[in-house]
Amino acid sequence: MRSTEITAARAPRVARGAAKLEQRQQLEHAVELLRTKQLDKAALALQTILQRWPGQGDALHFLGVLKHQAGDSDAAIALIRQAIEAMPGQAGPWNNLGNVLVEAQRFEEAEAAYRECLKARPDFIDALSNLATIHSKRGDHVEAEALCRRAIAAKPDFGQAWYNLSVSLLAQKRIEEGLAANSHAILLWPKHLQARDAVARALVFLGRLDEAAELYRAWLKVDPDNAVIQHHLAACSGGAAPPRASDAYVERTFDAFAATFDANLSALGYRAPGLVAELLRDLLPAPARQFDIHDLGCGTGLCGPLVRDWARDLSGCDLSAGMLQKAERRQVYDSLQHAELVAHLRANPMRFDALICADTLCYFGELADAMGAARAALRPGGLLVFTVEARRAGEGEPFHLQPNGRYAHRRDCVSAVLAGAGLDERVLRQETLRLEGGRPVVGWLVAARHGAPAAPEE
Repeated sequence: MRSTEITAARAPRVARGAAKLEQRQQLEHAVELLRTKQLDKAALALQTILQRWPGQGDALHFLGVLKHQAGDSDAAIALIRQAIEAMPGQAGPWNNLGNVLVEAQRFEEAEAAYRECLKARPDFIDALSNLATIHSKRGDHVEAEALCRRAIAAKPDFGQAWYNLSVSLLAQKRIEEGLAANSHAILLWPKHLQARDAVARALVFLGRLDEAAELYRAWLKVDPDNAVIQHHLAACSGGAAPPRASDAYVERTFDAFAATFDANLSALGYRAPGLVAELLRDLLPAPARQFDIHDLGCGTGLCGPLVRDWARDLSGCDLSAGMLQKAERRQVYDSLQHAELVAHLRANPMRFDALICADTLCYFGELADAMGAARAALRPGGLLVFTVEARRAGEGEPFHLQPNGRYAHRRDCVSAVLAGAGLDERVLRQETLRLEGGRPVVGWLVAARHGAPAAPEE
């Protein structure tokens, strides 16, 4: 339900009069630099404008957007608020303020900002859609539906609103209406992954797996090489499951969700990063920036700030470039690598004192390669802390691809894989990792140590 991207690169308001021509030209140049992601040059251009015309509202607004893109949300919020004071009655800055506040997970303030935007312009479709997303995440699907319908009335071809409407209708179990709304979204967004996936995922959640599989099969006919469809068809059809999710599936899925990943997980009561970091801290001595720590599948970097005080060097890897861009904004990692987890570990033998991995190994069914690579990348005595989703004892195979697209593992499976890799199990306990559809997602929180001496050099 993503419509909270910063609406930064709109042309500035045309200043009136010949005396304002230079200001307008400089603003247009700065906006073009911002649009093309030349952030350093854009910052210099905007600061030059503000030196010449202190308090110029558009320059403050765009400089705030730039600060957000550079990862400084506090500065962004302050600058956009200054722009609002300089340009009372303008809707755009209020909407962008709401977007920054959403990414900062300050949802009540974001809602207030969107409502101020709508006071200034009741048919501002981005704000309507963004506000609908907030209500949907709260479970207020009736209000979300009403806001989506307002956006569609203002712009009938607004694909985002049709998609959000389909989600709110499906959440109310109005399946046929939700299917119809999603069909509109797909027509308007033919290549948009989230729009096409929404209905099938809703059917999976409702236990209507056969219908979901039929939708995936129909979709696969027009997009036969789509790794996401292939994976979810395997997950909900009960057929032969791959030993792990493909790199293409992981990369495409998480690139699509990168912009609103943190906000989405906050609404789900996401606990995995905190659990992993807390367990690592329990097993380490007092912090003194003394360890080389690597965050496997680091995503947007939620674990990074929680372990930074223990890290002499804090690095991370992920298959999603979109996620890595978000992690880089946190300015907490010393280095980030766009890499597949197992290959990256194998390329760094005996490199790390600790490896952490929150909710990434749930995309692996067979864990042996990942555990072996982790042991090879750890120094003797090093720690591996991770989560996987839990399968109950006696539920058939040691691991299983669930209809949601993630793998679940039996406890004895996890223990056996650790032992087979030469890792000493230290902790293996059950925890609730998040909520999904209001239901707890149960997983294993695991810690293991590389206890064996280093292999002799040849």
